[in-house]
Amino acid sequence: MLIKKFSEIGIGDVSQVGGKNASLGEMYNKLSGKGIRIPDGFTTTADAYWLFLKENHLKEHLENLMKNLDKNKFSNLSIIANQARECILKGNFSKNLKESILDAYHHMGNNNNIPVAVRSSATAEDLPKASFAGQHDTFLNVNGDESVLLAVKKCMASLYTDRAIKYREDKGFFHHDIALSVGVQKMVRSDLACSGIGFTIEPESGFENIIQLSGVYGLGENIVQGAVNPDEFFIFKPSLELGKYSIIQKKLGTKDKTMTYAQSFEHSSVINMVTPLEKQNQFVLTNPEITTLAQWALIIERYYKRPMDIEWAKDGITQELFITQARPETVHQTKNKKVHNIYSLKERSTIVVSGNAIGNKIYAGPARLLTSPSQAGLLQDGEILVTDTTSPDWDPLLKKAGAVVTNRGGRTSHAAIVARELGVPAVVGTINATENIKDGELITVSCSEGKTGFVYRGALSFEENQVDFNKLTLPDTEVKFILSDPEKAFQLSFLPNNGVGLLRMEFIITHQIKIHPMALIKFNEIRDNEVRTIIDELTQNYSRKDEYFIDKLSQGIGVIAASFFPKEVIIRMSDFKSNEYANLIGGKQFEPIEENPMLGFRGAARYYHELYREAFALECKAIKRVRDDMGLTNVKIMIPFCRTLVEGRKTIEVLEKNGLVRGKDNLEIYMMVEIPSNVILLEEFAKIFDGFSIGSNDLTQLTLGIDRDSELMSSHFDENDAAAKKTIATAIRKAKVSGKKIGLCGQAPSDFSDFAEFLVIEGIDSISFNSDALLDGINNINKAEKLRKITK
Repeated sequence: MLIKKFSEIGIGDVSQVGGKNASLGEMYNKLSGKGIRIPDGFTTTADAYWLFLKENHLKEHLENLMKNLDKNKFSNLSIIANQARECILKGNFSKNLKESILDAYHHMGNNNNIPVAVRSSATAEDLPKASFAGQHDTFLNVNGDESVLLAVKKCMASLYTDRAIKYREDKGFFHHDIALSVGVQKMVRSDLACSGIGFTIEPESGFENIIQLSGVYGLGENIVQGAVNPDEFFIFKPSLELGKYSIIQKKLGTKDKTMTYAQSFEHSSVINMVTPLEKQNQFVLTNPEITTLAQWALIIERYYKRPMDIEWAKDGITQELFITQARPETVHQTKNKKVHNIYSLKERSTIVVSGNAIGNKIYAGPARLLTSPSQAGLLQDGEILVTDTTSPDWDPLLKKAGAVVTNRGGRTSHAAIVARELGVPAVVGTINATENIKDGELITVSCSEGKTGFVYRGALSFEENQVDFNKLTLPDTEVKFILSDPEKAFQLSFLPNNGVGLLRMEFIITHQIKIHPMALIKFNEIRDNEVRTIIDELTQNYSRKDEYFIDKLSQGIGVIAASFFPKEVIIRMSDFKSNEYANLIGGKQFEPIEENPMLGFRGAARYYHELYREAFALECKAIKRVRDDMGLTNVKIMIPFCRTLVEGRKTIEVLEKNGLVRGKDNLEIYMMVEIPSNVILLEEFAKIFDGFSIGSNDLTQLTLGIDRDSELMSSHFDENDAAAKKTIATAIRKAKVSGKKIGLCGQAPSDFSDFAEFLVIEGIDSISFNSDALLDGINNINKAEKLRKITK
């Protein structure tokens, strides 16, 4: 047959109509009954394509052209491809084929000319291991007999675009084995609304519990071309299936262009227009529409029993949503996500500076010396940021940097924490990096040589080797993450772990929210007009300014909680110091000035105090939304820097007033052990809280009386100190006697195998690591547990 209607084809017809058209027919026939809308249409078959080549004597000519293709350098690719397309376009349809196409077109429009989409579908297209997506042409808003026939011929000719030829060569397909089926489908007027793509798997990491949708105004070609920054929506499948609020994250794109139809297909089928600013600042889909598309995507995935790549469109006239295409997702089918990269230098040169090594990577590139975040424009993507020190204001720059070098800061400094989260190497606390490194010179940052990181002169060569940890055995002691950046969560979830032992809320507040919560609550009291303007801009899509804080925080927490679901994710309530809070937008007006913020207005003391009590309520509402609305009940709460028993009880009361009741829906509330008073009275604290996590940095600092961020005193800061270890051991033993779980969050168990051994012997329940230290930590714990069994 030369023509088949969608109602006559299914997934078994790939050899005749290609994967794209076969999938459309399959969904039209099998999934329409489940509520999924598929625009009706028909296809030309592979037989029609071969007949066209035969009647125009093109088959041998095309084969000869491909024999002349330079398959080494592809120097004549454009010439060969152009000649192939030209000979197809000069061909003529037989009377039978022409009438068959037009009869199907007329029948679809009830004998009226209607606008249609004319799409290419290669007969080897959209196979699980090779997708031809985007290789061949599509024509939209095609109307009238001659325009339809021309579009069909152009689709056939697009089998020989430069990219399609190169793709087949790369994938090992024989050109003369592939036919081109053309799908003619009723046009969805997305030019008057919006359209986009979706994946039933997170496309960057391959995380399978996420559906990601992207959308733009007008036709979806702007997404394919990368011409605009689309809106993005992340939907959590388990919540979706339970009927919970499943949209765990929404990202507003610029969408500065809208692709619409031109008047004449023969001249130009589409044009790009500037999107009005008001529309740019709105999401293209409502929450119910996002949920509907996600439900359809899940149905499609379950039907095909594999991750899928879909295209969707909304009709601006009827306001109806449609699925216009679905094919297997191919990127993550063969990826092995469980590997670890090992870096090693192949040569060495003069050491410029040294300091604390963060991460285990090596990176070479030009140095860029900056003194302030206001110089962001000077830093190019991939350059090495060299500066005195960093604060949360530097976060946007750090995301552009290939590596980071600072004069000041220890292993728990801001630069160190953010570098770990971003997966970039950093050497911090060098003292004189900005003096010894010249702006623009080539340097190599090496963090692969132990605790000390080195900056070498010149761009040195190095090796990167992958280590498979599929067979890595988790120890009896639980191994968890220390996390703060939601953008890393999906990828990190593939590493061996027992969940998240410490989710730092501060990163989400500084990077995604940026505004002091009290400045949102008491916006009308803000005296600085510039601050008011900035807040107005950031919160413009929210009817209530405090809802901005709740929404952004719940999304950040939700992404991390979903990434590790159903494993527990323990979120530490905010633990900014007053000087750090003051650096948030609008923060200076609402924060006290303290001589020693490290020991001042921080932690639990803020939660019930009149200066912050209303802001803490927003934190609670965000967590309640994650647990109750999203259904992510794996989220647990941890209270930092709780100085006294009275403070502990007050905090529990405040949590209850804000709807977070200990024990309700299995909610557990933990306390950080980071003050000597926590250890001394741990049995009493155990009557208030469900468990504990030792913050080894603060506990060591307060036990030894050392400022852990002081370069002058950094050599004296040692978690292996006898006093620090005895304090930690006492906390573990008291927790055991009280029948409470206790873990530890810190770097020492990965840096020192003897420290891990000490914790295992004392009976610690869990140890949490930064992502760069996780595998070393697991190895150290396994060694310690093996040694303990031998010595028993």
